[in-house]
Amino acid sequence: MRNIALSILCCLVAIVAMAQTPAQMLDKCVAAINARQGVTASYSVSSSQGTSSGSIAMLGNKFRVISPDAKCWYDGTTQWSWSPVTGEVNITNPTAEDLQMTNPIAAAQHFKANFNMKKVRAQTSKTYAVKLTPKKKDNIKTLWLYFDETTSLLRTARFEMNDKSVYIVKITGYKHKSLSNSTFTFDKSQVPAGTQVVDLR
Repeated sequence: MRNIALSILCCLVAIVAMAQTPAQMLDKCVAAINARQGVTASYSVSSSQGTSSGSIAMLGNKFRVISPDAKCWYDGTTQWSWSPVTGEVNITNPTAEDLQMTNPIAAAQHFKANFNMKKVRAQTSKTYAVKLTPKKKDNIKTLWLYFDETTSLLRTARFEMNDKSVYIVKITGYKHKSLSNSTFTFDKSQVPAGTQVVDLR
């Protein structure tokens, strides 16, 4: 669940609603991240396999995810990833394809290019709902995004996968704040002392 939860989270955080079309909504996601000095939020991902939660920070194409299940830093070129399973930090220079499932901006562009998007009726009057279906075979069968029309922020997403598993993501506590570049580089204080760092570049 750790890898799926991290990928799902990074596909969703900081998407801004109230656009005229779903495609424009994803464009506003990129604009919102790039127009600010930084944004942070808390998240939870739940499924039949359990629940994962943590925090994310973003600035431009840089991001950081901190949770008990995974920690990841990306400074725009280099990525540091820690997993409790391997007990080590791996350093990589991810490709554009890799970033489609780790970088929120790349993920938004991936959805726009590879998914059909349609605004659908929401269950409440203050919710903006969008249904996404892949144009070709994908691990995701259907993705539902639910936005708060009052704040124009993504609050909940439901991933229905082809293997019939379901992942529900909830995002809370959005804050715009000034983030330094060091926020997005590896911080050894966030991993156990003596953790091995493996350079895979």
